[in-house]
Amino acid sequence: MRISKVLPALAVVTLIFTVVKVPSPPLLGKSAVKDVAAHRMSPLAVLGPQAIPTVAGPQYGLFRCQVGIDPLGRACYDPYQMRHAYGVDSLIATGFDGTGRTIVIVDAFQNPNLVSQVATYDAFYGLPATNLTIIAPDGLTPFNDTNGDQVGWAEEISLDVEWAHNMAPGANIVLVLSKSDRDADLVSALKYAVDNNLGDVISMSFGESESCVGLPGPDLISAFHGVFAEATQKGITLFASSGDEGAAQPTCDGTSWMKSASYPASDPLVTGVGATELHAANYCLTALGCNPGANPLPGTYEGEIAWNEGPPYGDFQNLLGNTEATGGGFSVIFDEPSYQDGTAGLHGGKQRAVPDVAYSGAIFHGALTYLDIPGIPSGYYLFGGTSCGSPQWAAITAIADQKGGGRLGFITAAIYQIAKHIDLVNPAHPASLRDITSGTNSAVEFDSMGNPVNTVGFFAGTGWDATTGSGSPNEAGIADFLIQYVLPGDGPAAIAESKPNPHAQPNVPGHMHAH
Repeated sequence: MRISKVLPALAVVTLIFTVVKVPSPPLLGKSAVKDVAAHRMSPLAVLGPQAIPTVAGPQYGLFRCQVGIDPLGRACYDPYQMRHAYGVDSLIATGFDGTGRTIVIVDAFQNPNLVSQVATYDAFYGLPATNLTIIAPDGLTPFNDTNGDQVGWAEEISLDVEWAHNMAPGANIVLVLSKSDRDADLVSALKYAVDNNLGDVISMSFGESESCVGLPGPDLISAFHGVFAEATQKGITLFASSGDEGAAQPTCDGTSWMKSASYPASDPLVTGVGATELHAANYCLTALGCNPGANPLPGTYEGEIAWNEGPPYGDFQNLLGNTEATGGGFSVIFDEPSYQDGTAGLHGGKQRAVPDVAYSGAIFHGALTYLDIPGIPSGYYLFGGTSCGSPQWAAITAIADQKGGGRLGFITAAIYQIAKHIDLVNPAHPASLRDITSGTNSAVEFDSMGNPVNTVGFFAGTGWDATTGSGSPNEAGIADFLIQYVLPGDGPAAIAESKPNPHAQPNVPGHMHAH
């Protein structure tokens, strides 16, 4: 239920299908043991509680978690708060909103009500129409609302599309849907997007342990990496979420957990995005006894820590039964790229390390997202997960592309140069990246027998770390710094040095999970 004032007419969304063949309350967070017997990629979004409306705001409805009266101390953020927290509002105000650029989002299965859902969301927040194109290159799998995997992907699609649009409202969005979450199907969808040069930036909010990617026979790590090399050659920027179970990933047989980096975030040609718990100002309403003149504007940045919720390491331990936390760690397939030399290497690793950057992704400091999915009560929900960051970093890059007058392409090397520059010049007040120095991604999950599995992860600290990378964006500077520091030779150099090492292949089909 919403309590907003009447806003402009519902946005018109363009829907295109190509080559298309033919309720219980949601749980907070994801189940402790993932159904990964066939190694699919996992969506890396975490559904939180449904938002509870409060008094009407000046333009639209507000929720209790936005005004500081949630009884459990939860917070949530709408598009305007998130823009202000990361400085995107200042760029949008000067006309840099992603106009003329295209964000490609790759997901699996479908969301059958996405068009009307997005239109409702845009109208609720007074956003411009989402210019959305949906393509299913290998056929669209019919939606089955009794299949929890498909519902989870529909949630992921909602988060990705709504929040990419929120941060870059002028950008075009192309949603490319894989017919399933199997590795082979997702690499096919990715290849279609890259072969057809569908956009400037690609966001992938999914992953699995890099040790589990592939099918018997073909090496799908090499297949994915080959597509990423082609994208990099075309100047397409690639983002992927780093995982939602901290330093842990499900084992390849799905019975337990292991310390592992998540693929495709661990690919050296992809910018891996971790998650933080963002603290930003609530709305201050006189009707609730708050004095706006004595309080900061909604969304004013107040700080971040590495995202970790649930027992025994995180916040909100009474609301979750297991750990939900930012993924991060060291690859067993890719060597340390030269752009990480002197940063990740200082932590003792000789391998590719993730994440590279971070973004708000806590469940109970969640991103408000509208859902209208069969099997779930329609309404506004808090969302967390590293999935929150990948589409929003893609949006920030689309804005930088617009401001720079063309594709930036491979940006990861520039991220590390920017971080070094800031550390040397002005570590106390970074102009484009905020260093996250507190928190851990250690995790406790449960195996198939219900036994706890403790995975000791990594700690946030000064400079790069395997929880939040080089930090979260301050858009007031990051667009200009990316334009300044991206060099034409960065992409070719990364391609030349990033061949996957030989590794064992799983003996069952691989699947990705949305983050």
